[in-house]
Amino acid sequence: MAVQSVGAISDEPVLSAEELAARLRGVGKERYHHQHPFHLMMHEGKLSRGQMQAWALNRYYYQSRIPIKDAIILSRSEDPDFRRAWRKRVVDHDGDSIQEGGIERWIRLAEATGLDRERVMRCDEVLPAVRYAVDAYLDLVKDRTFLEAVASSLTELFSRDLIALRMDRLRQHYPWLSSGLDYFTARLHQAPEDARFALQYVTEHAHTRAEQELAIAALRAKCDILWAQLDAIHFAYVQPGWPPPGAFRMES
Repeated sequence: MAVQSVGAISDEPVLSAEELAARLRGVGKERYHHQHPFHLMMHEGKLSRGQMQAWALNRYYYQSRIPIKDAIILSRSEDPDFRRAWRKRVVDHDGDSIQEGGIERWIRLAEATGLDRERVMRCDEVLPAVRYAVDAYLDLVKDRTFLEAVASSLTELFSRDLIALRMDRLRQHYPWLSSGLDYFTARLHQAPEDARFALQYVTEHAHTRAEQELAIAALRAKCDILWAQLDAIHFAYVQPGWPPPGAFRMES
């Protein structure tokens, strides 16, 4: 497939807000990790308790870095209105003196699988490839344009349907996880709200076709980061089942 040059993209007509939103949603339809074999196995009830533990422990590293990612984006904005809207994301995950956050809720999910809280929080058994993928996300929001950093968060456009399906299937196939599903309950309303704000920002601030294509590519990169994490978990704990030295080991 031929790759278009920046100049060629710049010569194309600017997409309308509706067309840009449709292109962004198309990225999710094609590349979001709801289609990953590991998630498909989870939703079919085909994962063991050990495999669910491996997922919860490794995914915690991603969850723990979300407020750091959002703090980086906050630090790059000179618009107080933007910062006021975006900072709720940090509170949603870190919590505050009034409410617990998503990180604490994820820890409870990991505990429901049978893992020890401190073991999860140490992150010293996280797969190297998961760590590299998550750290790459922090690099993306730090090093690319501000528009790309915001656009990369738009996987939240696709997450609500996956969360609703996941909650139903976890209750059906893994009833011992029921006490740890509060994380997903909260995200059912948090994620769509966050996505609406970010989508409006991107469609209003991607003024040229080149900027629009950068935003689409940033969302594609975020989808790849999420997919890569599951690739690593699947390789280590499903097929062929080769966890590297130092990584979490399932009990036989």
